[in-house]
Amino acid sequence: MSAFFIAFVILAVDQLTKFIVLKNFLSGESLPVIENIFHISLVFNRGFAFGIFSKKAASAWIWIYCFAIAVIVFLFCQKAHRQRKSSQIFLALVLGGAIGNLIDRMRFGHVVDFLDFRIWPVFNVADSAITIGTILLVLQILRRKRCIP
Repeated sequence: MSAFFIAFVILAVDQLTKFIVLKNFLSGESLPVIENIFHISLVFNRGFAFGIFSKKAASAWIWIYCFAIAVIVFLFCQKAHRQRKSSQIFLALVLGGAIGNLIDRMRFGHVVDFLDFRIWPVFNVADSAITIGTILLVLQILRRKRCIP
């Protein structure tokens, strides 16, 4: 399976879930799925990851996403023949998530978040893909360097 296909699937699922939430919720509205544990809550994130730096200009985040996407595509193109398949998959998760959040920033000026576990800031599918892909890449790098068994 192509890494770009995986990135596309992440992007499609992210945008579809955001579309569904935007059509069915008002900003700030919350629906308990599991009371006090998991809610669907529509939040507009004007900051960066998990709402940090929310006072900064949204246009700055567009450039950060564009830069991240360019670096990931460069890594795909330059090292695809030397990368492990797992590295490509992990990068694809980050790429799909970054493009999903970039689309939100360009369309709305903010990112649409809705997954609310009450013990963590509200997030979305793109945030999950970026976080999981990044953690797996770091673990793979550390494992290669024998930092972890």
